[in-house]
Amino acid sequence: DYEGLYRALRYSITVNTAIKKLTLFKDGKAFKSYPIAIGKPSTPTPKGTFKIINKAVNPGGPLGARWMGLNAPNGDYGIHGTNNPSSIGKAVSNGCIRTYNNNVIEIFNLVHIGTIVTIV
Repeated sequence: DYEGLYRALRYSITVNTAIKKLTLFKDGKAFKSYPIAIGKPSTPTPKGTFKIINKAVNPGGPLGARWMGLNAPNGDYGIHGTNNPSSIGKAVSNGCIRTYNNNVIEIFNLVHIGTIVTIV
């Protein structure tokens, strides 16, 4: 449907692994930034341009309140919440991008399947 496509194109996400920050863009302008945790050196967060390919509410456990899966190769990577808030700001995950549950719920409610995620 056109509305879903429009909304997917309206938002985009850039993840900066160096400063551990996720920035949500709306209509090409930085809209909001969130602190994140990234992959540890042995299981780094993949770099590149990907799309959100699936979404889940309350996936549970270490995934926290929301899951947004990416079409990154060689693994099951995504943006998700956490059951360990003290991990935010660190390089501790198996390659996923995690943020506080209240943040991931906010992002989840704005972005759609097909949203572009650039990881640098």
